Amino acid sequence: MSEEKAFRSGFVALIGRPNVGKSTLMNRMIGQKIAITSEKPQTTRGRIQTVYTDDDAQIIFLDTPGIMKAKNRLDTYMVGVAEKTLTEVDAILWLVEPSTYIGAGEQRVIELLGRVKTPVLLVINKVDMLEKRERVLPVIEAFRGQREFAEILPVSALTGDGVDEVIACLKKCLPEGPQYYDEDTVTDQPMRQIAAELVREKALRLLREEIPHGIAVTVERMEEKDNGLVAVEATIVCEKESHKGIIIGKGGAMLKKIGTQARRELEEMMETRVDLRLWVKVRKEWRDQENFLREYGYTDKN
Repeated sequence: MSEEKAFRSGFVALIGRPNVGKSTLMNRMIGQKIAITSEKPQTTRGRIQTVYTDDDAQIIFLDTPGIMKAKNRLDTYMVGVAEKTLTEVDAILWLVEPSTYIGAGEQRVIELLGRVKTPVLLVINKVDMLEKRERVLPVIEAFRGQREFAEILPVSALTGDGVDEVIACLKKCLPEGPQYYDEDTVTDQPMRQIAAELVREKALRLLREEIPHGIAVTVERMEEKDNGLVAVEATIVCEKESHKGIIIGKGGAMLKKIGTQARRELEEMMETRVDLRLWVKVRKEWRDQENFLREYGYTDKN
């Protein structure tokens, strides 16, 4: 009689410099978009938890902000979230780009990883950008000399190439354990927070380079009506009056564009009609103001 396979479960942190594809990889692994993505760095600001479940394992992923040099209190909070997460997980996915250059950002991550005994899997992301697959070999050798890794895995979060192998290797690193969440759970993020992040994502993708880092989004109201329609009222917070004008756009065109794109994605996610209404508010230098950081959810508690 064959022995029943042990169920494994645990928590896995995704870390790395800004814009290496952590959120894209996490979304790909759970098969659903939860974390917002954009080409701009510092898109992820807090710790986002998602859940992958199959017949023999449950993996709880913790997507973290990119590790960088802090320039304000918001940056300090973000880096603190990433660093603290490393001490609370069963395995770590360190994402890097396919380059042999190991700069200050990677050196900072190496320093942090030296403080933990948790198994680390090095994920070389964006291999779809390489002209030939064998060009990843020098990258592997460059990083292999930096520390010991449980595995080194070339992947493309964009195309899905190599992602199944990441999950298989993670299962080997996780201890035997219970199923923490039911099989239908993909995130513990409240819908209000997901809605706020979707609005911020559309703003990140549509606005000029100098504006996105200075915005936050809060959802003041989310209510389901008797007819099934969900009413959402949200505010985009920026730091300058000039930025407010750009976010609104001529005749409200930019704000409408942000709202339309966010509404469509919310309707698809919630499988119902959504009435999304947006406002814009100026809060000067909010990223360095403790009271505003707390108000917008950037606190140790969250």
